[in-house]
Amino acid sequence: MICILLVAGHGTILETQIKSDVTGLFAHLTGVPKALLPGVGGKKILDFWWETVNTRQLFSEVYLVTNADKYKHYERWATANDFPVENVVNDGSTTLDDRLGAVADLELAIRSRQLQDDIMVIAGDMLCADQNFDIAQVIRFFRSKPGELAIYYELESGEKSYTRGIVEVCPNTHRVMRFFEKPQEGVTASRLASVVFYCLSRESLLYISEFLIQHPDVNDRTFGTFWEWLINEEKVPVYGMKLPTGFQLIGQVGLSDYTKWLAHYSSKQQLSPSKPITCRSFARVGLMGNPSDGFNGKTIAMSIANFWAEVTLMESQTLVLLPHPLNDPTEFGSLQDLFRISRKEGYLGGLRLLQATCKKFYQFCSEQGIALSKQNFTLKYDTNIPRAIVSATLKCLMKFYNITDNDLPKPIRANFILNVETDELFITAGLQDRVVQVYEGLVYMDFNKQLMDERGYGTYIPLDMSDLPWFWLAYLGNPSDSGRIHSNVRQRWLNGESAVVEAMKSFAELTDQARCNSSIRSVYTDDCLGPGSLKMVQLARQFGSAVKLPGSGGAVVGLCMDTERLVEMKRAFQEAGCVFCFIVPYDPSVQGQN
Repeated sequence: MICILLVAGHGTILETQIKSDVTGLFAHLTGVPKALLPGVGGKKILDFWWETVNTRQLFSEVYLVTNADKYKHYERWATANDFPVENVVNDGSTTLDDRLGAVADLELAIRSRQLQDDIMVIAGDMLCADQNFDIAQVIRFFRSKPGELAIYYELESGEKSYTRGIVEVCPNTHRVMRFFEKPQEGVTASRLASVVFYCLSRESLLYISEFLIQHPDVNDRTFGTFWEWLINEEKVPVYGMKLPTGFQLIGQVGLSDYTKWLAHYSSKQQLSPSKPITCRSFARVGLMGNPSDGFNGKTIAMSIANFWAEVTLMESQTLVLLPHPLNDPTEFGSLQDLFRISRKEGYLGGLRLLQATCKKFYQFCSEQGIALSKQNFTLKYDTNIPRAIVSATLKCLMKFYNITDNDLPKPIRANFILNVETDELFITAGLQDRVVQVYEGLVYMDFNKQLMDERGYGTYIPLDMSDLPWFWLAYLGNPSDSGRIHSNVRQRWLNGESAVVEAMKSFAELTDQARCNSSIRSVYTDDCLGPGSLKMVQLARQFGSAVKLPGSGGAVVGLCMDTERLVEMKRAFQEAGCVFCFIVPYDPSVQGQN
């Protein structure tokens, strides 16, 4: 691939205002080309782009297109920065009136140097908020798609869409469906701004000449007009990739805007290394309908504050996953100690969950056209419910890399968490748990088959949590994994066994009726449920308590409105060797609740 940096603009508002500034603060910048003005981190704007693309592993050549008026400046810059001077292309223009236009400058470089390769085009006078994004990831995404590539970012709250080129991108295919050059308000709801950062395949370079023939007026030879023509009229497949950062073409702004954006982007850099990010995800209890979530049923579940996983992410020089002293032991008192711990707890600590989540996150972003910065981090965790580690880790990664709800919507996020567990780690798990971890609170879920087949997720509705009754939870001292509970039921459901199919339908109906599903034993045998779970169910019923399995092996959840009998039941559970506690619902609307 070949990279072409464009810096051939003339007579900008910024240059004029620097000359006329009476404060004297910018006198040293008079006559300096805009791409050689100070950028983020104290380096020149063009220095950043040259450092970004100066790698032989990615680009066979890098060219710089400038004008005759500023050519000497860039020649001196090239000599000082080990840029090949022979690759500085002079377009011959000296004023705004005899300029060629950005697309014609690109065509000049391609034609004069007889370039016959894929091309990356970047505006060399563009401020970039993120100084660490991975350009190799951009190239990999471009090569994975059967078309051209346009980089875009999500406008910040103060930016107006009518000042930028706006793209509408299909969230499934990532194809740019429409391009709007500085659209009027109301034309499009998109806030995705295209920047002068593109990849063109060698087969499509002929479109540039055709565009110039059809657009002889230099005012039309902008990249905004080019992409409008290529996408909207010629219907050439162009794909979009998002960079989670901001861009500003300083040639299009005045002095006040230049200093404002420079200060804004620089302040973001000064926050690095970023403050530690700590996120917590909570356990859940299935109240209605479970486990019909895995059988196109309906459920109601609630997140609870009693049990949680907390992950902390800290920026670091290398990527480090810290073992937990209890869950990932690396030191033992003796060989006998190692034997006993391994026999009781196995070899599956939390590190595998951290690692699998990071791996899947990078894979997701690469496939979804989201370029990540090259920042590294250290992850550590603490938990009393390990299965929530994936959700908490994902929260941290999204915050660290500035991934928004638009990039990873909540329904897709739940699928992501489930896929980490089932696809990466082969853990038996259901979607209900992950939906509640993402939405939090009390959630109604309908896993309708048609919806699941068509879009991959169901209908999820948060419910009012006010005036909830007191739920209780009891569990064995050494509870089993919920995978045992599911046992062979799914295979029986897939085989069309009538008892299983009808039971799952009844679970879904009970959810809508907000009644307890008491028919579990018609499907789940004593061996599936385990003797401990059955004994707890029987014990609770002795005290007149409604009781059911919450979805985790070796545990039961219940509701007892008789306070005196509730106290007696608690004592009975404790004397039976169980752990008994009152559930503390986690309500995400209550600020600061942990």
